[in-house]
Amino acid sequence: MIPEINYWAVLLATVSSLVVGSIWYARGVFGRRWAELAKVDLDREGMSATMPIIVTVIVSFVTAWVLAGASTIAWHFYGGGYLLAALLTAVILWAGFTAARFITHDAFEGRPSSLTVMNIAHELVTLVVMGLIIGVWPPAGTV
Repeated sequence: MIPEINYWAVLLATVSSLVVGSIWYARGVFGRRWAELAKVDLDREGMSATMPIIVTVIVSFVTAWVLAGASTIAWHFYGGGYLLAALLTAVILWAGFTAARFITHDAFEGRPSSLTVMNIAHELVTLVVMGLIIGVWPPAGTV
């Protein structure tokens, strides 16, 4: 059985990931600090964001799609409101998969803990915004 998914919500959640990332990593927000901690030269000649943006769109779509499916499964299992199911699912998946994996990888790579916190906080905001979009726009026939 495949869970019901509102693909319009998934597409909007995908776009929201780009918006959140563009704001979060803007030079005037956390971009300069991120670049310093991650040792990225933002002014390097020939540096192109084209491939990272393409990868981000694909990965964000997959994330939004999985979140939408998992939210529907959670809503069917627990009942209650679809929005709450989507938001709780977003936070649980973030904690169990995203944050846990970032912490593990960054510890082995010796990355600064402040970089890890900055990146996992970004992912939390991204997933909560996705969960909000998916939660307020549930699949037809689910609520």
